[in-house]
Amino acid sequence: MVIVHVSAECYPMAKAGGLGDVVGALPKYQKNIGEEAMVVMPMYRTLFLEQNDWDVHFKGNAHLGNWYFDFTIIKESTGKLGYDLFLVDIHGLLDRPKIYGYPDDPDRFIGFQVAVITWLAQWKKLPNVVHCHDHQAGLIPFMMKHCSDFKKLQAVKTVVSIHNAQYQGIMGWDKSILIPKWDELKRGLLDWNNNINPLAAAVKCADKITTVSHSYLQQLKYQSNGLEKLFEAEQAKSVGILNGIDVDIWNPATDPMIECHYDSSNVAIEKQKNKKALCVKYNLDFNKPLIVFIGRLVGEKAADILPSALQHALDKTNCGANFFIIGAGDTAIESALNYLVQLYPGNYNTFIGYEEKIGHEAYASADFLLMPSRIEPCGLNQLYALRYGTIPMVRDTGGLHDTVVDMGDTDGFGIKFLNASEEDIVYSVERAIVVYKDKKQMNKMIQLAMQIDHSWESVVKEYKQVYESIL
Repeated sequence: MVIVHVSAECYPMAKAGGLGDVVGALPKYQKNIGEEAMVVMPMYRTLFLEQNDWDVHFKGNAHLGNWYFDFTIIKESTGKLGYDLFLVDIHGLLDRPKIYGYPDDPDRFIGFQVAVITWLAQWKKLPNVVHCHDHQAGLIPFMMKHCSDFKKLQAVKTVVSIHNAQYQGIMGWDKSILIPKWDELKRGLLDWNNNINPLAAAVKCADKITTVSHSYLQQLKYQSNGLEKLFEAEQAKSVGILNGIDVDIWNPATDPMIECHYDSSNVAIEKQKNKKALCVKYNLDFNKPLIVFIGRLVGEKAADILPSALQHALDKTNCGANFFIIGAGDTAIESALNYLVQLYPGNYNTFIGYEEKIGHEAYASADFLLMPSRIEPCGLNQLYALRYGTIPMVRDTGGLHDTVVDMGDTDGFGIKFLNASEEDIVYSVERAIVVYKDKKQMNKMIQLAMQIDHSWESVVKEYKQVYESIL
């Protein structure tokens, strides 16, 4: 079958989080089982765009309200990603370096979606499924079914994957003029609390809804930023599918971004070499457990409590562990985390920002990965950590609940806690220090972690079943 993934992110072209990793891997593994999967996304001005070769695939035009615009679709020319990657260029809207964060983001992503389905409507043989990811592609199911310009696409099936329901793309009704001529009787499909809500529209209009873990699907019924009743009402067409990871990219035995390669047979030796290099680079104590945090510095990740929690942990344990923080976000959180560097030299450091290489080095060096998230639909970081023999310390929520077994349970390989609180984080750090000193238990947990298979091979079969159920 022919599957078109529509997304605002796709690694390695542009990535802000787990969405980019998923969209960059899922179509490759779908191709491996014989599906014709491809990705279409905006043509941001990124390094990947500049450093690779592209062919012009399509030129078209469309309306965005009163603005009649031209757009171009280009295609990566070598096929080296394992699937076809198409980029949509709209001068003045999408030709920018950042993915998000502009005041006209609603206009940008509506224009992107209009261009995508204008292009699809020109296909001689239509795709079987249009697979939309998050709210930036959430209006596509509505427009395909209820915009008069796209009647040709009405029979094409749509799937919407929700990677994070906290972000919904809410906009005022004044933006309705940007949507191509649509059936006014269908206004209720766009509306939620007297606003246009692209994510709500996607849930209402798509043929099938998927979430990125089983527990997150249930969680949405009581924690989805105002859409709880909608997810309850649409549960019959919803299914949870746990994300996979691209084991070609995330493989400590072959990872080109790390210094010393290893697998489960030599992890005890080679991982320590990586740790030593990182500790030297960032002035940390090699002899103590290394606990890393990698993520956006926002409330959703409980980053606001990190400064006080880590200070408390360092004081209570008499600096019995090292902490290395990688991330960016709220500037007040960044400043508070940076302030701790001068208080705990040799046991604490930060890297404000994110670089893919530093992230890989951290997974390959750390003893523990801290994820105190308030909301974590799936979480990929803990899956990367397991692959690299790094013990996850996670709050018991969403996908973290589904993927981590506490060390106190049979065959446990992680540390879990109930609350996104300073007290629970400190207690988990104390547990980490204890198990780190018990080399036999620590090595057992590492071996259990590295044997877990979170590759996409099994996951793509679940998506295939979803597609087949609506075709």
